[in-house]
Amino acid sequence: MIAIARVLILHRRVSRYRAILLFFLLLLWRCGTFADEAAIDESWWAIQPLKRPAIPAATTSDPGWTAHPIDRFIAAKQAENDLHPSPPADRQSFIRRATFNLTGLPPTPAEVRDFVNDNSTGATRRLIDRLLSSPRYGERWARHWMDVAHYAETHGHDEDAIRENAWPYRDWLIESFNNDKPYARFVREQVAGDVLFPDDPAATRGIGFLATGPWDESSQMGISDGTIDKKIAQYLDRDDMIATVMSTFVSTTVHCARCHDHKFDPVPTEDYYALQAVFAGVDKIDRPFDNDGRLAKRRALLLSRQRALGQGQVPDGMFSEADLTKLEADLKRSQSNWAVLSSAKVESSSGIEFEAKPDGSFLALGQAPPKDVTTFTAKLPIANATALQLEVLTDKSLPRNGPGRAENGNLHLTDIAVRVNGAPVKIAKAMASFNQVDWTIDRAIDTNPDSAWGIHPQQGQAHRALFVFETPLTAAKGDSIRIELHQNHGRQHLIGRPRFSLTHLSKPIFKESISLQISEILGFKPEKRTKEQKHALAFHFAKTVNERDLASLGEQQKVYAVASQFTALGNFKPAKQPRTVHVLHRGSIHSPGKEARPGALSCVNELDSRFAIDQPNAEEQRRAALANWLADDRNVLLWRSIVNRVWHYHFGRGIVGTPNDFGRMGERPSHPELLDWLAYEFRTRGGSMKWLHRTIMTSSTYRQRSAHNSNYAKRDADNRLLWRMNRRRLDAESYRDSVLQLAGNMDWRMGGPSDRQFNMSKGVHVTPTLDYIGFDPDAAANHRRSVYRFVFRTVPDPLMQLMDCPDASQHAPKRESSVTALQALGMLNNRFLVRQSERLAKRLQRDAPTPEAQVWRLFELAYHRAPGSDEARLVSQLAREHGLANACRVVLNSNEFLFVN
Repeated sequence: MIAIARVLILHRRVSRYRAILLFFLLLLWRCGTFADEAAIDESWWAIQPLKRPAIPAATTSDPGWTAHPIDRFIAAKQAENDLHPSPPADRQSFIRRATFNLTGLPPTPAEVRDFVNDNSTGATRRLIDRLLSSPRYGERWARHWMDVAHYAETHGHDEDAIRENAWPYRDWLIESFNNDKPYARFVREQVAGDVLFPDDPAATRGIGFLATGPWDESSQMGISDGTIDKKIAQYLDRDDMIATVMSTFVSTTVHCARCHDHKFDPVPTEDYYALQAVFAGVDKIDRPFDNDGRLAKRRALLLSRQRALGQGQVPDGMFSEADLTKLEADLKRSQSNWAVLSSAKVESSSGIEFEAKPDGSFLALGQAPPKDVTTFTAKLPIANATALQLEVLTDKSLPRNGPGRAENGNLHLTDIAVRVNGAPVKIAKAMASFNQVDWTIDRAIDTNPDSAWGIHPQQGQAHRALFVFETPLTAAKGDSIRIELHQNHGRQHLIGRPRFSLTHLSKPIFKESISLQISEILGFKPEKRTKEQKHALAFHFAKTVNERDLASLGEQQKVYAVASQFTALGNFKPAKQPRTVHVLHRGSIHSPGKEARPGALSCVNELDSRFAIDQPNAEEQRRAALANWLADDRNVLLWRSIVNRVWHYHFGRGIVGTPNDFGRMGERPSHPELLDWLAYEFRTRGGSMKWLHRTIMTSSTYRQRSAHNSNYAKRDADNRLLWRMNRRRLDAESYRDSVLQLAGNMDWRMGGPSDRQFNMSKGVHVTPTLDYIGFDPDAAANHRRSVYRFVFRTVPDPLMQLMDCPDASQHAPKRESSVTALQALGMLNNRFLVRQSERLAKRLQRDAPTPEAQVWRLFELAYHRAPGSDEARLVSQLAREHGLANACRVVLNSNEFLFVN
């Protein structure tokens, strides 16, 4: 159509404006044609049953192109178009190509020499197997997947807040690729790993996939539930999940059916809202998990007991009579080792009044001020005290039962100071029964006014803090003790009901908190207790033991994923059951139609498009059903999509040139039979990604040279028929990592929190201010592989952006690969790259004794070859006149280093 408009303009048959009008009329006509076809035509190539096609007969006498099935398919298409394959690449080029493809790094000179000199049968296969077994393989291919999933570690939008726990999903990806996880399981874990694989709690990390996209914090947390605007925000958030799942796994633009039946593909609007219903019970949030299976089972048991205790029940079989007798003896002994500090004089810098309770605690009354310093002065109940225990107790009068006075029940103890007879007492260490992340008990003794101890999210529970003195107190019983609680955080983060105890134990341990009721029950002999008292005591022991055992497990790890149960954050609250999803007329929240049933695509004929859910309110069943639908052997879209995606990363272009769109607006496959053969074999062989890599890379098609042929280029300018290998520029991560490796500065540590390669300061609102340029080029964070760098959505790294690193707010099934003057300037002047050039120069000086040998070594490291005589002369002259580091900068900015043949 564009060509028709151009011809009309060139021949002056119509004016430019009429030609443009004609173009849009033709486009509308064609769209209408597509829409009519989509409504009735389900014969589209992508959704046809997957069968193993016959391998074409050999079309060449070249033995290198007759043995491998891939080569037979490629050669057959070439023969149809009077094309011939290119000769094999030289071994130095091949190992560089294969190493970058599989690891994102260059080979070392020793690896190049070994491969070039290995003329034995199977050398290529051994090279590929070695690369596939390298842990660097998982790092490389995880980064590809992160592009497709639009992974980042901030929310995006106008409030681009940081996600502290996005990285466990990235680590899960790396492990999955390195372990060659079967593709069907790889898919299932990313949609419902928590549901389908309960015996593998680490699979929960996989559902981080559903939360990789942007999240509108201001709408989700700032708008009240039930409002139109909040419903729109929730629909849009689920839309991102749908687009991520369906474009990634089945290469379908389902989200185009949000407002009407898909104009080009057989996807009705009802299918889109069926997918909305799948995710109607989850939200994006930090989700706790245990990596260890035994630990997860133990925690699950204790949490089930906690739920029973929450209903006033003592879990069956938890204690025998002997257990109860021992627990009572231990409790009495524990209580006798501690003396409660009662009858204290309380003073408040803000005028807070306190009520002394019978159990020795002090309850704050009245309106809470923002901050306070509370002082308790009393007589020592014991001599030679070794530690002080602070209990922060709950009370119905406190917000959310306390133990803090903040709106959410939290507290922040900035500092605690103890004086005896007027002299300060040094505290050696502190312990707490629970610590809020980044607000641990040691912050209460560090004298820093900006740090404190907190207990979020475990509000509504009593907690204890133990402060061990540096040396036992020499004061006698009855001497004066003064305790100051500094609570300077603000926003009423004050302790609502404290209680103090002292011990003389040489190795202090927590005193168990007991209520006045339990204290009274202990005063009765067991045979004199009523049934109610026995139950109350057993309940106390069950609750105490269960809390202690839960605390002993330690904190769970967290992954930013999706969940149906979490602590509400303002207006951001979990759905008590999956939210009702309606089919919206023209996508308008104001025009709801019938309720949508959970399901998927109706165009995949061999699979049911609507899910049979036993428990409609169990959101996990919805995700499990979708995961199983996606990974089903009969889901032809899944298997075609992944082999095409892998092919794309090996050749720079997929068999289908639009990896995320197998519909009418995408490209048709250049080799449909080859695509089906690969998909069929991949599925048959258990979905082994390593098998797929090995199969592609051992073909003669992959091993071709990248030399240009002008005659062939006229017939196949885009090289869709693969008469040569495509020459490609290094992507941003491969370039940066290669420079680090050559300079000898690479930190090879794997996994863990991402490295922030920027200086960060407070921004105007939520989004911080980042400084990439001023960041110390020698900082340890700068030496990690690029897959571990912290990815900010709205404030990208200028160097990585210059090298076409994609916008993390968008899905990136394929990257742009530009070559611009700005890139050359950026790479020559970037502080990090300048410093790596200096480091590389120092390495050369260590490795080689003379300037001539240093230039030779530079070429060996960067180009994997010796320099020609003219090259050696020019680079040596450059090094003499401008320094070896500047010569390194030039080489690292050269086409031979930047491109892979």
